[in-house]
Amino acid sequence: MIEILNTSGLARARETGALVAHILRTLRSRTTVGTNLLDIDRWTEAMIVEAGAQSCYVDYEPSFGRGPFGHYVCTAVNDAVLHGRPHDYTLADGDLLTLDLAVSRAGVAADSAVSFLVGTSRPTESVAMISATERALEAGISAAVPGARTGDISYAIGSVLSEAGYPVNTEFGGHGIGSAMHQEPHVANTGRPGRGYKLRPGLLLALEPWVMADTADLVVDADGWTLRSATGCRTAHSEHTIAVTQDGAEILTLPPNS
Repeated sequence: MIEILNTSGLARARETGALVAHILRTLRSRTTVGTNLLDIDRWTEAMIVEAGAQSCYVDYEPSFGRGPFGHYVCTAVNDAVLHGRPHDYTLADGDLLTLDLAVSRAGVAADSAVSFLVGTSRPTESVAMISATERALEAGISAAVPGARTGDISYAIGSVLSEAGYPVNTEFGGHGIGSAMHQEPHVANTGRPGRGYKLRPGLLLALEPWVMADTADLVVDADGWTLRSATGCRTAHSEHTIAVTQDGAEILTLPPNS
């Protein structure tokens, strides 16, 4: 299903997006060396409940997962990149952490992810990989204008990632979003311009470039959820929910003053 939101729906989407941005910013500021992933999950739960919102993850049970996800935020560390299930792990200096959060409020969902390094260590390759996903996200957002097609977004994202030297996986990518977290259309992280669904004002998309340092192959963790790089290399993931408007893309999950 592809949803096109009206003025009222877009207003509610902006509120949900602002909540997701606030929670992610708060989590990032509180996360440091010694933080446990289960604490991050508990903090997320408390903020979602306090806001009168609902988690998109707790009861999430797609065909590729093993039962309901059962947690409030995805926490992917180092070689984990997608669907990172919180567990009893204490973060160390230099760990590369991705927080991926999807929340629904007033019937509209928003989805965003951020990768960052914990502590003071700044491994050069990790910094470069995070930067590449952020630049690819910016390129994809710039391509999301009325009349463009999803393939134009995919091409913009993939061009940045490929030029940076990263293999691109097309199994998981961006997606439509609205009354549900995952909707059509699928937006792969590489593709051919001029192909795919034609963008219209009122369409919400969650764009999410992600890469692994030296492979495009994923393996599933023993928890049945967490997706890791097949080679054990580090990974990075950046995501925003955007609304296509008459004037271009409006980022709904951008923190204030960013």
